[in-house]
Amino acid sequence: MSDQPGTVNPHRLDRTVVPTRYELTLEPDLEAATFAGTVDIEVDLVEPLEQIVLNAAELTIIEASATYADGTTRALDVVEDTAAERIACTPIDDLAPAGPATLSFRFTGILNDKLRGFYRSTFTDSTGTLRTLATTQFESTDARRAFPCFDEPDFKAVFAVTLVVPGDLLAISNGAEVDRSDLGDGRSRVRFADTIEMSTYLVAFVVGPLEATEAVDVDGVPLRVVHPLGKAALAGFALEIGASALRTFTDYYGIPYAGDKVDLVAIPDFAFGAMENLGCITFRETALLVDPETATQPELERVADVVAHELAHMWFGDLVTMAWWNGIWLNEAFATFMEIYAVDKFRPAWDRWSTFALGRSAAFDTDALAATRPIEYPVGPPSDAEGMFDILTYEKGGSVLRMLEQHLGPDAFRDGIRTYLATHAYGNTETGDLWDALAGATGAPVRDIAEGWIFQGGHPLVEVRRGARPGEITLTQRLFRYLPGSDDARWVVPVGIRWADASGSVHDIDVRLDAPSKTITLESNPTWVLANRGASGFFRTAYDETLRSALASVAATSLDATERYMLVDDTWAAVLAGMTPVAGIVELVGELAHDDDLAVWRRIAGVLSNLHRVAEGNPGATEAVTGFVRRVVGPLSDRLGAVAAPGEDDRTTNLRATAFELLGSHGHDAAVVARADAIVARAIAGNGEAGDDPSLVDAAVRVVAEGLDGAGFDRFLTASEAAETPQETLRYLGALADIRDGRTFNRFLDLLTGDRVRTQDVGGLLNRGLTNTANAATAWAFTEGNWDDLCNRLPTNAIARMVSGVRTFTDPTLERRVAAFFDSHPVPQAAKAFAQHTERMRVMVELASREREALAAAFGSV
Repeated sequence: MSDQPGTVNPHRLDRTVVPTRYELTLEPDLEAATFAGTVDIEVDLVEPLEQIVLNAAELTIIEASATYADGTTRALDVVEDTAAERIACTPIDDLAPAGPATLSFRFTGILNDKLRGFYRSTFTDSTGTLRTLATTQFESTDARRAFPCFDEPDFKAVFAVTLVVPGDLLAISNGAEVDRSDLGDGRSRVRFADTIEMSTYLVAFVVGPLEATEAVDVDGVPLRVVHPLGKAALAGFALEIGASALRTFTDYYGIPYAGDKVDLVAIPDFAFGAMENLGCITFRETALLVDPETATQPELERVADVVAHELAHMWFGDLVTMAWWNGIWLNEAFATFMEIYAVDKFRPAWDRWSTFALGRSAAFDTDALAATRPIEYPVGPPSDAEGMFDILTYEKGGSVLRMLEQHLGPDAFRDGIRTYLATHAYGNTETGDLWDALAGATGAPVRDIAEGWIFQGGHPLVEVRRGARPGEITLTQRLFRYLPGSDDARWVVPVGIRWADASGSVHDIDVRLDAPSKTITLESNPTWVLANRGASGFFRTAYDETLRSALASVAATSLDATERYMLVDDTWAAVLAGMTPVAGIVELVGELAHDDDLAVWRRIAGVLSNLHRVAEGNPGATEAVTGFVRRVVGPLSDRLGAVAAPGEDDRTTNLRATAFELLGSHGHDAAVVARADAIVARAIAGNGEAGDDPSLVDAAVRVVAEGLDGAGFDRFLTASEAAETPQETLRYLGALADIRDGRTFNRFLDLLTGDRVRTQDVGGLLNRGLTNTANAATAWAFTEGNWDDLCNRLPTNAIARMVSGVRTFTDPTLERRVAAFFDSHPVPQAAKAFAQHTERMRVMVELASREREALAAAFGSV
């Protein structure tokens, strides 16, 4: 939603000055952690002005002037507004006249260690030498920390970047290098090609001891991976998926890539997963550099996902950009949708649309809270936008787009996207522009369907009941919530129905549920009905008992893997909401015990893990859970065998590892634990056997970690620091968060306050530690005691994710303690996330209170 007509957003710059081009020169000093620069900004002054206001933060302005159309230059008096991150520039002699002008600034700044703006990052090379590089992260509003600018997304301009750097360092930016001149004093001046018109948050430059692979020609677009010294062997997979995704997107969008090259750049210290700077995409190392021989299939999938996601942004986000931060979902949700599309094309055997269901489950989980939010909402200060970089923007937004695509038809949906991009290329848009393009291509009332999903939080529960007459089915919608509350939301729900008649023939029908209730009449009495065909709808389903039993009885033979996944997911959600007793999910898992699909079992694994968590502290319930795990997972493990068969697909290999971890961590199977010890010992020693595939090693590490003592801690920490890939580093380091021994777990927490763990990893590691059932209270006490230091070290956008592990707490005393702490330690950018964490924690506490005593009986009956 845009600002209302006639209102002024005090957090936005005045539109009387419009930038068109930046000539930017920067010289970083890596040793001193500073930089100096100049910028000439060509602008159009809409009217004569007493003052010109633009953005700057943490910069020292040494000199400022304006040159007007008549060639006269006037000094500018600069006054800084630190709180607003702005500078007000007043012409010393007279008003600045209307028309074209050039604003010139000379300035200095700091290369900070906060992972934002223009900042420094370090790594240790193969000789043990600490090396430093300088890099950027400008989204949402940190370009102003590198140079004075009009730092809002609709102030698009051309950027001409020049970097003055030590001659032995690599320098890259958005455009291709067009000139490199030796200054004769050990420095080089590197000039880059002009960019397209783009927003300031997409500008990027990186300088340091880096290497670049040979460029791969992707239909005329040079593609490289840029990486720290010595890591070229880990770049091949990213080049492969990068080339595939570029071709996929060029074909899908029907528009060539707008830049002159693409560099995928691995940064040792990076706050996000990656950043879609046009032509100079920056990544956390784990999201780009990988060895396919030692990585698990999920680790490879993550690299493929992130690379595809960022390349999707080159069109959706960079070429066409939201007008203001309220529309950030237009960028991120569509890139999420397209990453799945592209990776599914790249590796069809991974069945990426099925595993996308895992991300949708996480979005459902937050969206079932009263503290959820709309996908799009009004944004005042740009800092408000930080709360938008969450599961609702990415996963719910992407899921809603997938629902629309399936409802409108993939080809028609694609045609609408092509129209949208072609119409608004190099410009800015509002959400309604997308609906209009899709409506024009499909003839459907897209705005009527879509806006309820975007501008109101939550999602519906579609209840399905047999009617009074033969063939009648009644669909009813109501707001789904875990905890009781109001029910004042309604949607236009595109319900895809699949049903079977008495002869066994299967039929499809599409219904728009645009009222609280609607009754439809099928051609005959159905033997079973599925009300979310393909599981593409972003809504929960519930069936009357007759239909529920019928659907469960044919799940294994008549539902595809994603539909079976959704059946488990919907049932577990009903358990959390108190609509279904825990016996209902236990019975369903038992019915699906013969399933062989990876996505289904990953959802079952999540359910069993949560039930184990609920049982914690009740020996009878715990033994019931572990016994059930052995009964249902043991046969799966036996069917799969101990080692991979020749030519086995990745999903089957991953399923074996899932079963192995379930039996070891939740089934407490002594033979599995012993085998895990042997696998880990071989992996650390570097003499693994043929059957020790990476997925099994990863699962074994998790199983073994729970029982580590002090010596085991040292062994894992050493393995982490000696690892040759980013994935192996985090595999062993992250596993330390799972240690159950209290004294050894405290050693893990101590690591988070020192310099042996990168700042970028601290939040994720602490979050995992908070999910440790044996040491949750200890991890929370550490969080309380180190709160100020953690908030100072980590970017503000990382704080909410750092403490999301509290959602798993089941102790009411600990719940009250956490809630009180959040109340007394507000983080403005995380206020909504803190409310979600607190409410989701309450859901788990109530589940444990309601079902803990019933667990033993529930598992004993299956």
